[in-house]
Amino acid sequence: MAVVVPFDKNRGAAEPMPNRVGVMLVNLGTPDTADAKGIRVYLREFLSDPRVIENQGLIWKVILEGIVLRIRPGRKAVDYQKIWNTEKNESPLKTITRAQAEKLASSIADHKHIVVEWGMRYGNPSLKSAIDKLTAQGCDRILVVPLYPQYSASTSATVVDKVAAALATMRNQPTLRVAPPYYDEPVYIDALAASIKAHLATCSFEPELIMASFHGMPQSYVDRGDPYEKHCIATTDALRAKLGLDEKRLMLTFQSRFGYEKWLQPYTDKTIEELAKKGLKRLAIVTPGFSADCLETLEEIAGENAEIFHHNGGEQFTYIPCLNDSDEGMDVIRQLVLRELQGWI
Repeated sequence: MAVVVPFDKNRGAAEPMPNRVGVMLVNLGTPDTADAKGIRVYLREFLSDPRVIENQGLIWKVILEGIVLRIRPGRKAVDYQKIWNTEKNESPLKTITRAQAEKLASSIADHKHIVVEWGMRYGNPSLKSAIDKLTAQGCDRILVVPLYPQYSASTSATVVDKVAAALATMRNQPTLRVAPPYYDEPVYIDALAASIKAHLATCSFEPELIMASFHGMPQSYVDRGDPYEKHCIATTDALRAKLGLDEKRLMLTFQSRFGYEKWLQPYTDKTIEELAKKGLKRLAIVTPGFSADCLETLEEIAGENAEIFHHNGGEQFTYIPCLNDSDEGMDVIRQLVLRELQGWI
C-alpha cells in the first residue's frame, strides 16, 4: 500500500502513515438562513440544476427569476421558521446529517484509517469543501454515500455530477466509489419496520391506514427511464411483506409536487383529503424516501397534511419520524458503508 510521509522541518521525515480512506455522506441541502434571502440563494442553486428542472430554457429562466424567486422564498421562509433549529441556527436536515456523520465515525472508529465527512448537494457545507477536507487528511480514496434510499437522476445522479465537477478542478484526484441505492436492502426494510412498530406502540390509537409518502417526481422523468417509481414501489412492497400488511393497510403516495406538470400519483395531499371525507378517522404516515427529517417531512407532512386530514373529518393522526441518527438508522448506514469499503479496508 502506498504511504504518505508527513515532513516536519524541525525533525525531518516522520514515521510513514498509511493513506486514509474517506467516507462522504451526502444529503440534498438546506438554506443557510430561514429568511427569504437565504432561501432565495438556495432555491436558485436547486432549481437551476438541469437534473431537477430538465428544461432549463429561456422560458424557465424567466419564470424562475421573474416569478418563483420573487414569491416562493418569502412563503417558504414561514415554513422553515416553523421547524428551524434555533439553538444551532440551522435546519433540522443539517443537524441530523452532521449527527449521522459523527455517529458513523464513532461506530467504525476501530478502522483507524477511515475519515468521515459530510456535505450537501445544494448549500453548505458544499461537496467540494467535504472533498477538500478528506484529501487534506490524506484520503486518496473516497466512498461517496448519497443518503437517498431510492435512486433518481434528480437526487443520486446529481450528486455524482457535482462530485465530478469538484474533481475536475483537482490535479491529484482521489479514487472514487459511489454507494448504490438501498431501497430494498433487508437492513433498511428491517429498520423501517422497527421504527414504525416502535412509534405506533407509543400512540394512543391504532391507525386504520399507514401511508408511505415518497417525494414526487414529474411523470415525464419516469417515462424517459428514471427508475425512481420502481424503487419506491419495491420499498413499499418489501415493507408490506415485513409488516404483514396489504395495500389497503399500507398505501403508497407521492408528495411535494411543484408546478403544473403531471407528477407521480396518487398525490399524498389529495389522497388524504379524499380518504378523510370518506370516513377515515385514524391515519399514520411514514416517509421512507427520506433518510433525515426535513421541511418536507416536518412541515409538509406533520404540519400541512395533518391539517388537511383533520379539516376533512379525520380525527387521529401521527407522523412516524425518519430513521435519522437512531440506532436502527445508523446501523443501515454503517452496514452499507462497510460493505462498499470492502477491498479498501
